[in-house]
Amino acid sequence: MSAGTTMNALVYEAPELMLLRSVPRPVPGRGEVLVRVEYSGICGSELSGFLGHSSLRTAPLIFGHEFAGTVAECGEDVVGYAVGDRVTANPLSSCGTCEFCLAAHQELCPSRKLLGAMLPGSNAEYLVVAAVSLSTVPESLALSAASMAEPAACAVHAVTRSGIGPADTALVIGVGPIGMFLIQVLLAHGVTTVFVTDRNSERCRMAAALGALVIPDGEGFLSAVRERTDGRGVSIAFDAAGTRTTRRNCLAAVAPGGSVMLVGLHEDETSLPLNTVIRSEVSLHGVFAYTPTAFRTALAWLEAGRIGLAEGVVEVDLVDGAQWYRRLLEGDPALKVLLRPRTAACRVHHPTGYRQGSATPTSCSVPGAS
Repeated sequence: MSAGTTMNALVYEAPELMLLRSVPRPVPGRGEVLVRVEYSGICGSELSGFLGHSSLRTAPLIFGHEFAGTVAECGEDVVGYAVGDRVTANPLSSCGTCEFCLAAHQELCPSRKLLGAMLPGSNAEYLVVAAVSLSTVPESLALSAASMAEPAACAVHAVTRSGIGPADTALVIGVGPIGMFLIQVLLAHGVTTVFVTDRNSERCRMAAALGALVIPDGEGFLSAVRERTDGRGVSIAFDAAGTRTTRRNCLAAVAPGGSVMLVGLHEDETSLPLNTVIRSEVSLHGVFAYTPTAFRTALAWLEAGRIGLAEGVVEVDLVDGAQWYRRLLEGDPALKVLLRPRTAACRVHHPTGYRQGSATPTSCSVPGAS
């Protein structure tokens, strides 16, 4: 493939503005692979970036870090992969040599980089990934399901970090994709009592179908938690929403000596009653991303059918991506939106704005993006 070859990509250009552009197709370097993207999932963490509220995502940028596809080209010194192989990838790369990487905490590497934030992401027909980050997707697992290995890995890492056991009780606040995976991973760990709450009644229905015990969101929520745990509260509470209210509710719902796992990244600042934390010896744990081991475990569990999203998954053309970022912000009940880059098409004209690469970019307007 020549360096001048182009591809379609959904480019974030300003708050609430994404355009489908024709941009230079990346060329894999030494140890890198060019992946032809079949599915690219919209992550909840990207929604604040779409609004312009994320310091990690600055325009112009191609979002996307949850994906699966096939190998289109291998760079020099790549072994173990060939054109046509079905793959997904851990989108969080690390240096491999710092004290955190050597201690198997790659998610804390000071030099870590995330696709779709520090590097061009998967909301495009192609992207380049380091071969060491790739995982082969077996034929028994659909690529659409494999594209959800990343959010599943977040859940695997959070539950592992919590140290929860079968005799413990759990609460999950926020049942988006990671919340749904949290329920399944907790149940797979033998936890029999998993409470959930969410403002979205349809998502609560889906959570109940997985085996969770739904507690309606509202003023009586905390009383209901206490009542159903003999007045104690839950052993471990997982905040998968990341708001001031959900963090406070997790703390209020947990038993003395329990733990609050802070998983959701949304609002930055939250005021908490730290005297309660001290007197009740409650542990607060930040949970960021996942380790490579958690990613591989998530992919294996997806293949085995131990976890997965059976409902609420919507597949849409890449050209409609901007509409769906907005729809999710407005409360659309879709659980996971998968963009299909290979079906993208547009009316080409000559725009300005996209600065990456040397080819002359072209674009088309995405309905609802202006």
